[in-house]
Amino acid sequence: MVDIIGVRFRTGGKVYYFAPGNIEVKLGDRVITETARGLECGEVMIPNKKVPKSEISSPLKNIIRKASKDDLKIVAANRKKEERALAVCAEKIAYRGLDMQLVDVECTFDNSKLLFYFTAENRVDFRELVKDLAAVFRTRIELRQIGVRDKAKMLGGIGICGREFCCKAHLPDFQPVSIKMAKEQGLSLNPSKISGCCGRLMCCLKHEQNTYEELLKITPKNGALVAFADGTKGKVVETNPLTGALKVLTDKSDIPVKTDRSEVTILKDSRIKVNNEELKALRELEGQ
Repeated sequence: MVDIIGVRFRTGGKVYYFAPGNIEVKLGDRVITETARGLECGEVMIPNKKVPKSEISSPLKNIIRKASKDDLKIVAANRKKEERALAVCAEKIAYRGLDMQLVDVECTFDNSKLLFYFTAENRVDFRELVKDLAAVFRTRIELRQIGVRDKAKMLGGIGICGREFCCKAHLPDFQPVSIKMAKEQGLSLNPSKISGCCGRLMCCLKHEQNTYEELLKITPKNGALVAFADGTKGKVVETNPLTGALKVLTDKSDIPVKTDRSEVTILKDSRIKVNNEELKALRELEGQ
């Protein structure tokens, strides 16, 4: 077993493991750590804990110290520097006429680097912009192009469910989401219904997929042939995997019969397919 603590540097960001050394921390404490980008101040999400060595992919870096009042003052000063850097960079982008949209900026704790995030439709030559920013801030400048999902995660917002974006609130990493998931969950393949504010498929489709996969194993799908206890056979024309409710069209009536999956036996199940036209029309929603 290995002693670790988990530290997060951004709201909704990934939790990284560090070696605590002789330092005892509590949930919510701020700590100073050595990272690939230099010194950083992060929030403790996992206090001192032992985990199997197999869960550690590389040697852990040590926590340097708990954040002091002076450290927190530096963090506050860096936030103000980021605000100024955002405004200055936006001005320089406009001056250079660059086709890019500035999203956010990060200043490392030790002021060794300013990292600017932006979105753009195409590749952008920002070499002159970097020189402009370096002349103003006298520090290392890095520009990083991100996708629309990352932009939504950084900026945050309220989803159509009325809650904070999952990516901003708690998702450390983006998981692949597919049109097939929306189809299997019985959703209308209307872009406005299945895409989030970022214009890509909603992350909650992935959250709920495991539940639907289990329910679909015991629920007849649309087009399945089923039989009732009295021997009557029919074809499923509507299904609700969550409740188990079915509508079955039998030879005895032109009106579908309402029933439950527990009341029928599956003779021949169907498959949920996404046709090529649907895929072609909605493929862009699957992008990052």
